[in-house]
Formats: sequence, structure tokens, C-alpha cells
Amino acid sequence: DPNLPDGIENNQRLALYTASMQKVASHEGVGFVNLFEPTRKLYDSEEEPLTINGVHLNALGHRLVGRVIAASLSGAVPVVADAELESVREAVLDKNWIWHNRYRATDGNDIWGGRSTLTFVNNQSNAEVLQHELDMLDIMAANRDPRIWARARGSDARVDDGNVPGPIPVISNVGGGSKSSSAEKEGTLTYLDSGESLAKLTVPKGFRVNVYADEKRFPQLANPVQMQVDGKGRLWVAAWKTYPKWEPLKPMDDALLILPDDNADGVADRVVEFARVHCPLGFEFWNGGVIVTSQPDILFLKDTDGDDVADLRYVLFQGTDSADTHHAANNLIYGPDGGIYWQSGVFMQHNHEHPWGPSLEATASAMYRFDPRRYTIAFHAANSPNPHGISFDEWGYHYANDGTGGRSFQVVPEGKGFAMRELLVKEVRPVAADEIVSSPNFPDEMQGNFLVCNTIGFLGIKQYKLHREGFKEGGREFRFGEVWGTPVEELLNSADRNFRPTDAIFGADGALYVSDWQNVIIGHMQHNIRDPNRDKKHGRIFRMIFEGRPLQKSVAIDGAPVAALLENFRHPAIGVRHRTRVELSERPTSEVIAATKAWAAKLDPNKKEDARLLLEALWVHQQHNVRDRALLDLVLASPEPHAVIAAKTVRHHWDVADPVVNVVTSPIRQQEEKIE
Repeated sequence: DPNLPDGIENNQRLALYTASMQKVASHEGVGFVNLFEPTRKLYDSEEEPLTINGVHLNALGHRLVGRVIAASLSGAVPVVADAELESVREAVLDKNWIWHNRYRATDGNDIWGGRSTLTFVNNQSNAEVLQHELDMLDIMAANRDPRIWARARGSDARVDDGNVPGPIPVISNVGGGSKSSSAEKEGTLTYLDSGESLAKLTVPKGFRVNVYADEKRFPQLANPVQMQVDGKGRLWVAAWKTYPKWEPLKPMDDALLILPDDNADGVADRVVEFARVHCPLGFEFWNGGVIVTSQPDILFLKDTDGDDVADLRYVLFQGTDSADTHHAANNLIYGPDGGIYWQSGVFMQHNHEHPWGPSLEATASAMYRFDPRRYTIAFHAANSPNPHGISFDEWGYHYANDGTGGRSFQVVPEGKGFAMRELLVKEVRPVAADEIVSSPNFPDEMQGNFLVCNTIGFLGIKQYKLHREGFKEGGREFRFGEVWGTPVEELLNSADRNFRPTDAIFGADGALYVSDWQNVIIGHMQHNIRDPNRDKKHGRIFRMIFEGRPLQKSVAIDGAPVAALLENFRHPAIGVRHRTRVELSERPTSEVIAATKAWAAKLDPNKKEDARLLLEALWVHQQHNVRDRALLDLVLASPEPHAVIAAKTVRHHWDVADPVVNVVTSPIRQQEEKIE
């Protein structure tokens, strides 16, 4: 794979380690299994790849290495039918789910850390409740061992969790039950139905909102945390029903959901559960599948038979900490540069193994950039304390929010990396997500505006005009490309105290879709992790359109020829172009690049109106890890200053901020800020 290191230097080091370990093992009289030489032979004999990135085994690699280990330990590999092995594997995976939640327990800060000692009603702490759950998991794991051994012998055994003690009861502090209960932050225990909540929304003149989906029609839709739109134009939602984390003896029904509007009437007609994923705080499409967070892992899921249910699932990347699931890796987005971006907050201890050198260790709140094609990981830019929300505009200007503080930033090249530059004067907090207005359905004067979703106090979406071509305000002067936002009319405001907008995204029809967490409780630390009033039943998606303009017409993306996909870059909506880039990510690089070069050759680099299209061609090269310096130079010489700035960012990625060149060898730490 030309995108990955060739492994020559690494193999030389592994050979030295293997010889030294074998010598020590022999001297100490302990068993030793040499995996290095047998796996080198496997690489020579097997036609299929054995790893996902040159260093981490894939399913075939695990199977073959398992045989090597078995043969080394027992002298022979047992001959077993695949069906028998699958039966044992199924039992092992069932136990592994329990064990994994014990060994790598999510929300560790509330189990053992600083917030474990927070007390609520009757002085009950998180530690008292959650450490008991660890004991429950120990018993549940032990209960699953007999079935594994039974199946290994060719029989079976029933799992009985009747000996597992029940959870410790928790009394809710909502409504003033403890000092941390806050009337400002809490909603009401009387939930409005979606229609009643809809009536509580205020929007600008000319706009109309309808309920696209709710928990009454689709009970799976609880605690929606992020949305995306796929190449078929369908809305996807990450539903986090177990928030903050799964509880032993209860169902684990967090899921990625598809909510198709089959008859195009602006209302979801059905729900499809694509996959169960624990703590799906962020997801994005790439390479024909879905990348989704499930701390401490980042998973790749794919439907290979067309039934809209994931049948391929593997760990794509590891090391995202889960000490506080509330602000673990979140809000994934595929940038125009080909990186998968996420942000992560305080209390985290990240340790990302990758094939390019020592693992990246970081404890700092920040934005991270993962290149799934090259398997590079970068500490992209510090953002403290608990960042949520990432977006890009049509010129590739990059924006982010600190969720807790509510501050908004433009992410800009700086030094050997990137930095957060103040984007606007903060008005509200905490911010869960942001979005750029880009829809033929919305008024012209709103195009390119910046939206922020706020979940406490002001419950709605603030809107800001972004000045990208120089601006003066209050004695401050901003140069061309130094984006500055000024407030304009609020886009949406709710009088429903339980309305919690967690995300906003423009759909394939040009409407703005807004997810509503719909919960009396918002946040982690003000309430016991197992407060019984943490709602796990409600969740809505609202759909907002401007009635004075037609909806966006359908655009062919899924399965379209590469030549047609390139023409999609002429479309005015950022979402169409974004989904087109995602579609191109799954096509063969040789085909994509050849077609892109032919398409770009028809454009005039001296015309301003062709500048953005040439920039798109450059981004396609960057997405596929093809460094066309001649094309870069063309865009750098563009008559359009926005394109020049974007090209300079590409050059910065290639020549300065490349993680392969700047391999981080020591932990990244940061002094965290306190946000009142």
C-alpha cells in the first residue's frame, strides 16, 4: 500500500527485539513464542493483507496468527469445523463485552477519578454506585466462562445472571435535591410531546418547522447526539440511549439509525437500525462505510449486502480515552483535505498507536485529525476545556467550538501545526454543535452564515454573519481570510425547557434538520451518573425550511460515475459537495485521479469563476494522498484570494504539518482553563 510505510525499518527493530526476548526467555526457562519469523513467512505466502495498516492485524491476520500461537504451544493446530469455532467465538465475544466494560470501564473519572467523590442526595457518591457496578460485571463475566468451556468441548451451557446483585438505588436530585441541582440548567419533569414542543419554537418570518421524527413513532430515537446525510440523501442519527454509559443487566441499545423520507413529504417514514454502537458520540461516512466512535475505539462499519445493516465491523483506530463520555471524541467530520476530525475534552489520557512511529500520547483538550488512508494521527489544535462542534465552509475555512465555554474559533495554520483563532464574541454556552448555512432553499443573505446550537439558558440556534474579506469592528481590524462573525437574527429559539439542540445539518432537500436531546437533565457532574431522571426515552428531529424558495433538488451521488461526481462540485450547496467527496473516497484512487486531472484540465486557472473548482480538484488529490505540485502551484497563483489561502493550507499540510514528518515522541500536555 503506497499510503503506508514499507515496514523495513520496523522489521529490523522487531528482529532485534525477537532475538533478545528469545535469549532472555531461554536463560530464565520460560516459554517463548516467536511470532516474527512465522508472520514474515505468512506475508510471503498469503495474497490477502494480514493487517489494516501494516502493524495492526485484520480478521484474517488474527486467525492465522492464532494458529501460529496454537501450534507453538501445543505442537499442532487442532482441526475444527468453522461452525464449531464460530460457536465458541460467539460465546467469547459475549463475555468480552462484559469484561471490556469492566477492564476498560467508560466514565472512569466518575468511578475512580475526581468526580467519583461528588455527592448528591443522602451524600451518595458516583463511586458508591459505579464501583458496585464493577462487582456486578465481575460476576457476569464469570457466569459466561462455563458456556465458553462447554462449547469448546462440543456441548453448551446456559448463562444465568440470577446471582448478580442489583444496582444500588439512586434518588434523583432534580428540583433541588442537592447543592449541585441547578434550576437554570434543569428542564421540567413534565415532558411536552413533539407537537407541543414544536409550538414552543420561534423562528424568523418566512420559515416553517415541522416534526421530522420523534420517539412516539420511532422509540429507538432517544438522545440523538449527531446527524449525517448519506449519498442516497437519507438522514442518519446517532442515538445514545444508554447515556452516560451502559448499565449492567440492562439492554445496550445505543445505535446508528437511518430515517428515510421515502415519499419526500418532509417526514420520516421508517427507521432502520444500521448497527448497535455503545456511546456513539460521533460518526462520519468514508470509503463505503461509516466511521464511528465507541470509546476507547473508533470503529469501521459497512453494509456489504445492501440491506442497510452493518455486516462488516472492525476496530479502525484505538486509544481514544473515555474517562468522561460526555466530552470524549465527538462530532466526526470528513474535511475537504481528507482528514477525519474530532475534538475531545478534559480528563482524557489518549494513546494512539499508528504505523509511523511512537504512539501519540496526549492529555490535552484539543481537535485531532486522523487520516484513514495513511493512518496518521495529529494533535491538530488545542481547544479547552470541552470542545464540541466542527464545520468547514466552501473555501475550506475551518471552524470549531469549545462546548463548555461556548467560544467559537477559526482553525488556522500556525507553526508546525494549527491553532484556534477567536471567531466571534461569545453570547451563550454550552454549545453542542455548529453548522454553515448552505442551501438553495435558504435566503441569499444567510448563505455562509455560522450557526451554533446552545443547550442551557438560551435553548436554540444562534446565527452569525461571517466576514471573510476583511472587517473592522470596535477598534479591531481583520485582514482578508481572518474570518470574524457578527450576530444577526436568531434562527431558532425554544420555550420548551427540555429542548436541547445537539446538532444541525442541511439535508439533501436543503432543509435544516435539528436534533433535540429532549431531557430534563443536561450534563454530567450536576447529577449522579445513574440519576433516574436521566431520560432515555425522548428524542426528536425537527425540520426547518424557508417557504419563499423551492427545496433543493435531488442530486445523484451514490453509485454515480466519477465524471458525474466531479460535476457535482459545481453545485452551490456545501452538503452536496461534501457527500460527493465521501463517495469518491470509496472509488479506486487511479480512476479518481485520472478523471480529476482530465476534468481540471478543462478549467481556466486565470478565471476567478473556475478557482473554486480547481481547488476542489486539488482537495481530491489531497484526499487520495496524491501530491500534484503543479496543480498546487496553479491554485496558489489563482486570481481568487480565497483559493490561494486554501492552497496555502494544503501546502502547510503537505510540507509542514505532516505527521509523518513531525512524529510526536513525547506526551502532549496542556494547562486546562477553568470555565465558570
